[in-house]
Amino acid sequence: MDYIDQPIAAQKRIALVAHDNRKTALIEWCRQHKSILEQHHLLGTGTTGSKIEAATGMPVEQLFSGPMGGDQQLGARICQGEVDILVFFWDPFEPMPHDPDVKALLRIAAVWNIPVACNASSADMMIHSELMTRSFPRQVPDYQGYLAARKDELAV
Repeated sequence: MDYIDQPIAAQKRIALVAHDNRKTALIEWCRQHKSILEQHHLLGTGTTGSKIEAATGMPVEQLFSGPMGGDQQLGARICQGEVDILVFFWDPFEPMPHDPDVKALLRIAAVWNIPVACNASSADMMIHSELMTRSFPRQVPDYQGYLAARKDELAV
């Protein structure tokens, strides 16, 4: 697979996700960083998104809850280039019935080379980076080039 440059814009599209035992921590993190977060487009899975919106007053585009397909919706948005950053406070001590979806979401974030923070420390470093306020390039798979190169092979 070849890679191409695709910029991440100065105004970021930030996905906010948290497992049940980590929702309070993510909400508190959002409160602490409201002045930065409100400059960007926020989206979140089900309950997490609605709780953040209620607690902070910031608009959060809400997808389905994780177990109902929200993680997969988010993964699709990443593939379509509609998410720039994933802040996912996951609970490493609690097995989730939708663990395969969570693993798939993290894999897709890695494939499409978006920054991922899985805890407050990494989210703090990310949100306070100088890259939060400006556009910067990232390498993504050249999927269109890949399809074009395999056109004859895929026609069968």
